[in-house]
Amino acid sequence: MRTSDFDILVIPGWLGCEPDHWQSRWVRDIDSAKLINEKNWTAPDKDEWVGSIINAVASTTRPTVFVAHSVGVIAVVHAAGRLSRNAVAGAFLVSAADVENAQSWPVTQGYSWPDEGFGFKPIPQAPLPFPAVLISSSNDPYCQQSRARQFGTAWGCGFTDVGPAGHITAASGFGPWPDGRVLFNDFLAQL
Repeated sequence: MRTSDFDILVIPGWLGCEPDHWQSRWVRDIDSAKLINEKNWTAPDKDEWVGSIINAVASTTRPTVFVAHSVGVIAVVHAAGRLSRNAVAGAFLVSAADVENAQSWPVTQGYSWPDEGFGFKPIPQAPLPFPAVLISSSNDPYCQQSRARQFGTAWGCGFTDVGPAGHITAASGFGPWPDGRVLFNDFLAQL
């Protein structure tokens, strides 16, 4: 299947995604992609974010595919149980952020993730009701890869280790991320 066969909902992580981020580029390059915006990227409310995802899925006309990054992955996992099984074709999950162990996260753009975690913890551990793949970096400062593997197993996801790629952002050298597009296209072909 091709990108034009789906409504692709792009869910950035905490603080959103800058114009050079691969997600921003994909929204510009893929006609069927739409960015899910939040009211407050610096202090996101989990329930509002989950509501935004549910509302976005409800407004799609084709099967939905999520492209989520970082805390956006956790938002999708929180939303999953509240979505119609038939509405979501799959989820391409990149660099899940371990919000339960955020005390080790670096300060990002001058912000620190608070201990209460904006309502995102605990992280759901139920299998996702749609096909998914979790893409993980071996040196992600927001989630140890062993923990990402645990998430992938709990969620019933495929798992892809992309090696030492940081948090897979423009800052870690992944602006265009052509290898990510290859992984994404391979994922779509399996749906």
